[in-house]
Amino acid sequence: MASSHARNGSPSRGRSTSPRPLRRRDQDDDSDGEGSLIDGLPDGRQLQAFGRKVTATAGSLIGAEGVSQHYQNALGELHRELRRPMLQRSVFSFAQTTPRELVRSRISVPEIQQRALSYLSDDLLTNIPEDNNAYSLFQGFQASLPDEDGVGQKHGRHNARGQRLIGDAVDEEDANLPPSMIKLKNQKHSMGHRLEMMGVRKHMCAAEIHEIDNKIANLNTMRKIVLDRLAGLEMEEMELEQDLLDVDNQIEDLQEELDDAAALAPKSPNTPTNNTGTPEAGSPEFMSESIYQKIPSPKSKRKRVIHRKSMPILHEHLEPGSKIKEIPAHVDTITALDFDAPWGTMVTAALDDTVRVWDLNAGRCIGMLEGHLSSVRCLQVEDNIVATGSMDASIRLWDLSKAEYAPMDSNIHKKHADEEEEDDGLTFENSNDAPPPPPPTIMQDCPLFSLESHVDEVTALHFRGDTLVSGSSDKTLRQWDLVKGRCVQTLDVLWAAAQANATTNTSSGPWRQTGRATDGTADFVGALQVFEAALACGTADGMVRLWDLRSGQVHRSLVGHTGPVTALQFDDVHLVTGSVDRSIRIWDLRTGSIFDAYAYDHPVTSLMFDTRRIVAAAGEDVVKVYDKTDGRHWACGPGVGVAADEDTSTVSTIERVRIKDGYMIEGRKNGVVGIWSC
Repeated sequence: MASSHARNGSPSRGRSTSPRPLRRRDQDDDSDGEGSLIDGLPDGRQLQAFGRKVTATAGSLIGAEGVSQHYQNALGELHRELRRPMLQRSVFSFAQTTPRELVRSRISVPEIQQRALSYLSDDLLTNIPEDNNAYSLFQGFQASLPDEDGVGQKHGRHNARGQRLIGDAVDEEDANLPPSMIKLKNQKHSMGHRLEMMGVRKHMCAAEIHEIDNKIANLNTMRKIVLDRLAGLEMEEMELEQDLLDVDNQIEDLQEELDDAAALAPKSPNTPTNNTGTPEAGSPEFMSESIYQKIPSPKSKRKRVIHRKSMPILHEHLEPGSKIKEIPAHVDTITALDFDAPWGTMVTAALDDTVRVWDLNAGRCIGMLEGHLSSVRCLQVEDNIVATGSMDASIRLWDLSKAEYAPMDSNIHKKHADEEEEDDGLTFENSNDAPPPPPPTIMQDCPLFSLESHVDEVTALHFRGDTLVSGSSDKTLRQWDLVKGRCVQTLDVLWAAAQANATTNTSSGPWRQTGRATDGTADFVGALQVFEAALACGTADGMVRLWDLRSGQVHRSLVGHTGPVTALQFDDVHLVTGSVDRSIRIWDLRTGSIFDAYAYDHPVTSLMFDTRRIVAAAGEDVVKVYDKTDGRHWACGPGVGVAADEDTSTVSTIERVRIKDGYMIEGRKNGVVGIWSC
């Protein structure tokens, strides 16, 4: 041992090869000049005794014959280290330190802050799902590895050096078996292993699906919360617009008061008088000032009807087919309806000879358009302008921006209703069958003018800009100038049909070239639409004619329907038509050919399309929806999901349907209007 130390150069350090004896208390230490700190401490003797015990214990463990030189060197170095004052102070302070102070000294301040921030309460820990996985983490990892040839075979797996893995050694029993049996056993083991791994994968997939379902449920809950928040914001937006309208009304009233005050101001002394000194009869001060001031000024205390400036978007985020609300609008079949914008203003007409204006956001009637002598068969709403065509052969235009709310006392309204019941002598046994009460809205300023040139009921109309075209049962189409308020052109459909027959040299009838019988109950002009100089018209003979209003001639005729055309709409490329023959056809305006067609079980009475969907009323209690983007057909309406054995008294056939920007309204045979997200 000594020679090895000499070769390594350890004796050059001046270290002694034997441990030095401990100094006594009366001996001085040259290194520190103050003596050993162990002797100065009150428990220095205990430390020396502890060192002797450690030495004796180590000696007995290493060998009973004697302690080796290496162990003695180690103990000598330990004694020398213990003699250092700094180490002794640290040991003493460590002995006096409490466990809490020890933890704080070992952990840094940022680590303590991080642990405090990452603390989870018991409430959060209770929401952690329990681990009920039947497979271990190692099995899941093993199942995620791709299958390879030979993997899982009991006797065919080797490591990189070609040696067999532990546990894969060939059993003695298998060694005596023929190779074919060993191969079959290996194949069985491989299949069993693959089957086990497939079970693990299936369980992992099921766990992932369950986790995804939980996430979807949480997201749906969050979506519902945000939808409720959006609905509240739109409601506040409407209230703010109403408050803004009230402020505008107050400004107008105050301006009127200022104008009245200026008119009541004392006149100048140059006022003409007669010989007696009193004002002449023709002067503004003919009345005495006291009496003149007592005459109330004609100030209007009514409020303008609010028209939404902002566009609500709540319906765009609802699920397709979601019901927004139902309105008992009339007590008879709805014949026409239209609205200007989602959550805006709607106008409905029915066989009860009433035309009602509705606030779609509030779901209440805000007025009635009175003036027609019979039921309205067709109408259109464009911004604040409403055009209505009636069975009295007249067309009326209304400006809803001039409508005003008139505050009405409820007691006066009730008294007026009681007087009407006494006068008529008629009451409804069921209050639900009674029509809605007259709304407290003044509409006498809304009528603009009336167009009266047709000699039979008006069944279709459409206006765009300053041009309005109407179709009537008198078998004519009339073009109207809305600036001058008069008819500027009359198109005779029978004359156009006769000209077409003469051109094609057919002998199928006086005005028909398709040989189909005309339905006497259908409207002669079922639908029409105008755009600048282009006019599309569908008639009872199943023909769709495209007119040029500049020349008054038929530009093209589309032949395909076998029944009267009841509805149509076109855009830049396509024309969509619906007919009593229970079909909807999509025409290509560039070629005049049929682009697509599909049929239903009942006649189509109304249709409309927006950028994505075509909706149609086809004699059922649901609206037929065709999604143009993915070609999917589905149903939307009150009859969806209603079983045959359920109460269907509230469900009725849908007669009219309109859609704009995914916001759909439909009118039923029982007078109810439904509003849906489509």
